[in-house]
Amino acid sequence: MKKITKWLFVAIVLVTSTAMFSQGKLTGVVKDNSGALPGASVVVKGTSVGTTTDFDGKFELNVNVASGTLEVSFLGYTTKSVSFSVSGGTVDLGTITLEADSETLTEVVVTGVIDLATERKTPVAVSTIRAADIQEKLGGQEFPEILNTTPSVYATKQGGGFGDARVNIRGFDQRNTSVLINGVPVNDMENGWVYWSNWAGLSDVTTAMQVQRGLGSSKLAISSVGGTINVVTRTTEKKQGGSFLYTLGTDNYAKQLFSYNTGKLDNGFAASILFSHTNGDGYTDGTEFEGNNYFIGLGYEPNDKNNIQFVFTGAPQWHNQHSREASIKDHIKYNPKNDGEPAFKYNDNWGYLRGKQYTWRRNFYHKPVMSVNWDYKINEKSTFSTIVYGSWGRGGGTGPIGKINGGRDYYGQFRDSETGLLRFDDYVTWNSGGNVPDFGAQRTGDLVNDRSHGFTRRASMNSHNWYGSIFNYENVASENLTYSIGGDLRSYKGIHYRVVNDVLGASDYLDNRDSNNPNRIIGSYVEASPSWNPFQNITKQEKIEYYNDGLVRWAGVFGQVEYSKDKITAFVQASASSQGYKRVEYFKEPPATQATSWKNLTGGNIKGGMNINIDDNNSVFVNGGYYSRQPDFGTVYIHFGNNLNPDLQNEKVFAQEFGYTYRDDKFSLHFNAYNTSWKNRWITKSRLGPDHDGTASFRNVEEVHRGLELDFKYRPSSVFSLNGMVSVGDWQYKNNISADVFTSDQTLVDTVTLHLDGVKVGDAAQFTSSLGFTLKASSTFKWDANWRHAGNLYANLNPTDFLSPGGQALKLPSYDLVNTGFTYTFNTKHQKVFDTLIMRLNINNLFDQHYISRSATNTLATDSSTTWRGVDVRNRVYFGFGRTYNFSFRFKF
Repeated sequence: MKKITKWLFVAIVLVTSTAMFSQGKLTGVVKDNSGALPGASVVVKGTSVGTTTDFDGKFELNVNVASGTLEVSFLGYTTKSVSFSVSGGTVDLGTITLEADSETLTEVVVTGVIDLATERKTPVAVSTIRAADIQEKLGGQEFPEILNTTPSVYATKQGGGFGDARVNIRGFDQRNTSVLINGVPVNDMENGWVYWSNWAGLSDVTTAMQVQRGLGSSKLAISSVGGTINVVTRTTEKKQGGSFLYTLGTDNYAKQLFSYNTGKLDNGFAASILFSHTNGDGYTDGTEFEGNNYFIGLGYEPNDKNNIQFVFTGAPQWHNQHSREASIKDHIKYNPKNDGEPAFKYNDNWGYLRGKQYTWRRNFYHKPVMSVNWDYKINEKSTFSTIVYGSWGRGGGTGPIGKINGGRDYYGQFRDSETGLLRFDDYVTWNSGGNVPDFGAQRTGDLVNDRSHGFTRRASMNSHNWYGSIFNYENVASENLTYSIGGDLRSYKGIHYRVVNDVLGASDYLDNRDSNNPNRIIGSYVEASPSWNPFQNITKQEKIEYYNDGLVRWAGVFGQVEYSKDKITAFVQASASSQGYKRVEYFKEPPATQATSWKNLTGGNIKGGMNINIDDNNSVFVNGGYYSRQPDFGTVYIHFGNNLNPDLQNEKVFAQEFGYTYRDDKFSLHFNAYNTSWKNRWITKSRLGPDHDGTASFRNVEEVHRGLELDFKYRPSSVFSLNGMVSVGDWQYKNNISADVFTSDQTLVDTVTLHLDGVKVGDAAQFTSSLGFTLKASSTFKWDANWRHAGNLYANLNPTDFLSPGGQALKLPSYDLVNTGFTYTFNTKHQKVFDTLIMRLNINNLFDQHYISRSATNTLATDSSTTWRGVDVRNRVYFGFGRTYNFSFRFKF
């Protein structure tokens, strides 16, 4: 805190000493034909001095020149130039009206490929986060956490590893929340997950992020059950300039970033580059990390009909993880203070090896993405847009394999009894034939490890090759009617296997899991670090344990009709898709039968909505839709083999929503009510207990999510604004589900029931609220703060654990967090190198609150239980971060 106080004092001193550099202030309002344009860019031409409009379209800009030209731009509108002249004081430029231009949208992303919602027009619940807010407030947080002040969004850091965050929307996890980057879906094509560590540099290149809760406005045949996160990244910038950023923070967090744009040259070409490097020790013990990010954008605009954009970006990284929740009991046991409180930073996955930090769990990955966008303006009424992309993921995550004298790695004798650290040096001693008395008998015979003898660090590799294309044709058929049609093609190959990373003192590793080549001595090991080569040859890596490919191919078509007249806007969208699945099993099957045939399943959706602008201040909307969604890869091929599920059926999603918006010059409010039913889920469960020997497949598992959302913004003056939100959810399972239990030879032995009716859906707070403010103390200094509450948070549930009636979900303690930040902007136009210096201090969890952000288990407390804040200490949990800070300098030139 001494460092924070010192930096804050320095910032305040700087604020009070720079008024003499200001030439004058410009103010104005940016609007379109429908109303204010929040987030519009206002820049002094030829410089990087600029700002963005607030939610009322208003802006204030301090300039250091007596006259010049402002360039005012906004996504989807024609840029407008406005001359100004100022000599001290304030000049009001009045209302600046931008005209809609579909071609402008293509300068950022492909027209028709990305679907951004527009307030008072698109009938969906939506929140938009500007690049300026991301740059200011994200700091050392994970990218999804910037969404935590959005209604019905719950984002956490999970175990605290770099990039290990997750986000839930309206109670649905990332598998059921679609993430689009420039209109391209990035959810894993096998299981639907989004691994944010693969996109560790995404915040550096994001120009806007929009969360569409519920059905969303995307025309693609994606299953946005909870919502859609639309991320718009930078493309080749038209304005010349660049920036340099340096950030430091808690636990030796450090980040450096450099970017530069050539601007659009006379020949129509332009180029943008960005490079960044991030490293730190991690807040949670044993979670060191290092990440890099690169972005290369090339643009060519030969005429007013064609625009071509090439982007190549990636973020190679490695980070040590806290990938499995530890029990509260162990957090208390290994607290060096011995005060009965948990050690909130405790991580049970690491220790020291030869004096250096070493862990069982390290993630390493590099997933570059290359895309080419082409926009073609056919005529004044018709446009054609397409994107072709490819992605090549290489990497995986390490973990333990093996035993010592029959004991697994998590047994108590294999960690230090006082600190809880893993005894890696002793593992090496035992593996190499040395004596470790409390490990039991000394190793005899050869020193070759396998899955039952000796501890080895293996790596589970999950690489992929992914190619796709999206194309869209849009036509303005009349003054009131617009239609579009398009297609979505994808081809994906996931490559899954394990390799040896470190035998920890043993001589070799023996693998006998490949039935086609048993008892192999593994002669080469794989380093736990990302390869910068996206086309790395992985076929020669020696595999252990398992080796299989998952192939998915996708073909979709979509269409939309939009009607707009006077105060009414309405749309109908429909899509259909065919998804093919194929599995190749290299270890368990002979060569002749390793590959299955393709299994093709069809799906689709239809949705529609209407928005009515009642008057200049009030509007309402309704929408509804139906999804028929194909199951994920693990449901099609079951039991970790080429076993086709005999009872495949699509999941079915029904959703309805109502919304109301009020907006005037100082105040805006949004209210939404929603109901979503998710049916026909398929869950399998083996080892049901001593009374149920066999496997049961439960069909027709259903969840119902309904709730209310409200958010508002209030700006009584140009120096102060207030924002807040509250969301109340009621998310629970519906109906009890019965299933037959079969043995491995398909003998019917029993029938069991999951007693799920009325059980709460876990893993996300069902009640959230926040309240924040921004105070512009001067033209160069700004202070903002936000309070956030999370309540009705239940443990993550496995539905198959509810075999007895009367089961309940474990309710976790609610918690409150306060974040605050200070921004100082110093325009340095008189300098030869830099135009602007921006300094930012962020303090997260200001009051250092301790709280449980997630529980992986559902153990309810009894009268005899030992508890912490009412929670049984046997539960395995993640604790949230305590107080953290970061301080950044950004120079623009």
